[in-house]
Amino acid sequence: MRSHVVVIGNEKGGSGKTTVAMHLAIGLLRMGFRVGCVDLDHRQQSLGRYLANRLAWVERSGVSLPMPSVVVVSPSNSDLRSEALAEETSGFNRALAELGGTCDFVVVDCPGADAPLARHAHTYADTLITPINDSLLDLDLLGQLDPVTWELKRAGIYSSLVWELRQERRKAHKSGIDWVVTRSRLSALADRNKIKLAEVLPQMQRVLGFRLAEGFGERVIYRYMFLWGLTVLDLGQSGIAMEMTRSHQSAREEVCSLLANLWLPRVNERLDRI
Repeated sequence: MRSHVVVIGNEKGGSGKTTVAMHLAIGLLRMGFRVGCVDLDHRQQSLGRYLANRLAWVERSGVSLPMPSVVVVSPSNSDLRSEALAEETSGFNRALAELGGTCDFVVVDCPGADAPLARHAHTYADTLITPINDSLLDLDLLGQLDPVTWELKRAGIYSSLVWELRQERRKAHKSGIDWVVTRSRLSALADRNKIKLAEVLPQMQRVLGFRLAEGFGERVIYRYMFLWGLTVLDLGQSGIAMEMTRSHQSAREEVCSLLANLWLPRVNERLDRI
């Protein structure tokens, strides 16, 4: 498989995984790369719905928008947990093999829970992106802190999982995982919570083995475009009447900044295309 696999993972829901996955996929497409997408959230299927809305808007409006290849991994109907996992794992492997032969990048959106299939997908990640909200509750998944000294006491449940899956990947694929943590839904206000996270996260990354990158701010535009299947990178040719505001431009800059900081192969040399 020659494609670069990017997994968007976090065991907590509502952290902005699908928003990152969608903007990453469209950004790569607009750079001229071939992109495949896999949505592993069987219940919500947020990424799948996003892309279905995009296709429906293209057909309705006649606007030409770049589209990724999409493969759906259907849930198993087996009552036996072991059989269900085996079927779903096999389906994911087939999807990855299918997309890996034709795409430069494959973007995998995982559910916000500790699901066995999501664990399996992590072992194929060349790059793992973990968005977290700007809150101590989300931070606890990465590492548990002392409430007085704010020192890291131990790894959180998700960091421990990533460590285990990194070892599994090295055994199976002879390579590691580049783990990137992004802060999502950043507010413009410099409250105590935001200041503390800015102090603690750089210290945690050295111990837990991730890289830190700025994510997306708390902007209405990221959620508003879902019904059309659009992103902030599509506003210039979306087919809807919407003025490009300063906030929209800032959102575009956030997306471009994240793409630059992911260190994906051949991406930084093409950033000027979006």
